[in-house]
Amino acid sequence: MSGISEGLAELGQGAALAGAIEPEYHAGRAERHDGHTHEADCLNCGTHLAGSHCHACGQAAHVHRSLGAFFHDLLHGVFHFEGKIWRTVPLLAWRPGRLTREYVDGRRASYVSPIALFLFCVFLMFAVFHATEGHEEPATQTGNSQGLEANIKRLEGEIAGIEGTRKAAIAKGQPIESFESQLEGRRAALDTLRDLKAENVDLKVDPARKVSDIPALDKAIKKFRSNPDLASYKLQTYAYKYSWALIPISVPFLWLLFPFSRRFHLYDHTVFVTYSLCFMTLLAIVGMIASTVGAGGLIALLILTPPLHMYRQLRGAYGVGRFGGLWRTAVLLVFAAMALGVFFTLIMAQTSM
Repeated sequence: MSGISEGLAELGQGAALAGAIEPEYHAGRAERHDGHTHEADCLNCGTHLAGSHCHACGQAAHVHRSLGAFFHDLLHGVFHFEGKIWRTVPLLAWRPGRLTREYVDGRRASYVSPIALFLFCVFLMFAVFHATEGHEEPATQTGNSQGLEANIKRLEGEIAGIEGTRKAAIAKGQPIESFESQLEGRRAALDTLRDLKAENVDLKVDPARKVSDIPALDKAIKKFRSNPDLASYKLQTYAYKYSWALIPISVPFLWLLFPFSRRFHLYDHTVFVTYSLCFMTLLAIVGMIASTVGAGGLIALLILTPPLHMYRQLRGAYGVGRFGGLWRTAVLLVFAAMALGVFFTLIMAQTSM
């Protein structure tokens, strides 16, 4: 089952990346730009050339054969850095609604496609995360466990001694009230120490202890507590592989803000969600860098940015008024938290497999 789910994750990433690399080719038309033509016939399909690109298959007329041209094609094909990125990111940051509307309405040649930008942002975010994360060794609890065990044994010995003295007092007909109070206090302390020890042992060792009512989540939490390093690695891996799933998870929530609308369709919502996720990912990158350099004030400012960005994108993309933008932003923040919860549960379920 895990292998099938991993395969679906890879398939989703591959399909998204394929569309991101050559979005116009998959739509039935290749991107055109000025270039030098040196071949009379297309090297791919043999069609006679009448311009810088083959009108039959879309391949460029001249095939560059240099290392520099290879990396140029990589940047252009995957990220469209030739001017597009510098027009897209400023709009994404300050006028996200206009960017969304432009792309939905078909004016796309000047901008990076949402899915291409999303894949790049996710890749960059995880690269920055691994570059800035701390590498501190996890604190060991061996000493604490040994202290608990020693105190438990000491109290057990004291209780046994008091009970022996109490039995002797009963045999002699002496009052035992003082012994009862001593036993009550020590038994309460012993129960507390045993509970502390049980919490530590149960979560890490005892498979019978139920941590969550959701079986997959219960299993994942136990794995995380038993081997935090491995579980953290798997969590990051699955979060990266399934990052694209945030888009279909979020779109139905956004649809609820415009139910049964004839003006706006699922495609509009998908573009909105994808560009919004791009911005939030870039915001997380800035936050990680700010945390690394100790810019705490900037982090506090970044926390206030998502609601403002959502508000501006809603107004620009859907043409709603101020009041409509405000209440939809408030609801969208709740929906975003719910979508993240669904995504986190999905990732935790995959981690438990």
